[in-house]
Amino acid sequence: MLRSSEILYNKTGSDESYTPAYAVAPLLKYIPKNAVVWCPFDTQESEFVKQISKKNKVIASHIDFEQDFLNYEPRQAWDMIISNPPFTCKRLIFERALSFKKPFALLMTCACLNDKYPLFSFKEANASPQFLFFDKRIHYKQNGTIEKNTTFMSAYFCRNFLPNQIVLELL
Repeated sequence: MLRSSEILYNKTGSDESYTPAYAVAPLLKYIPKNAVVWCPFDTQESEFVKQISKKNKVIASHIDFEQDFLNYEPRQAWDMIISNPPFTCKRLIFERALSFKKPFALLMTCACLNDKYPLFSFKEANASPQFLFFDKRIHYKQNGTIEKNTTFMSAYFCRNFLPNQIVLELL
């Protein structure tokens, strides 16, 4: 029998999940017209890059190209961060994103709200968190297939990105 901690924190072997276009689309209306968006966990094949680049300039970077978000920043000027980072190192990701003092929208599991670090990171940075919640679960693509039995809800954890502290969007 599994203990609850094993269920909550069990790793699947890969932390790489791909966000479907329908989970990126609700963000597009909140991106200012001339904003340059850095997608620090994305390749050119990412739905973030594909969707956002239709109206905005996008800078994509990915750890596979030796562009680790925790110690890399693009040389080009950028205005905001939008992406789906790895869920397993969320504390470091939030700390790094907040250190830039720029708007961001990071797609994370809602289970992060059970952890003190994301919200504590906002408090330490003297920043107010914003959340974009959805009415349904996002079915991520993993290992080439769409996971139809997603067991968790996701939300965008944001800073200076949304018009209100809490926004609900329909998928």
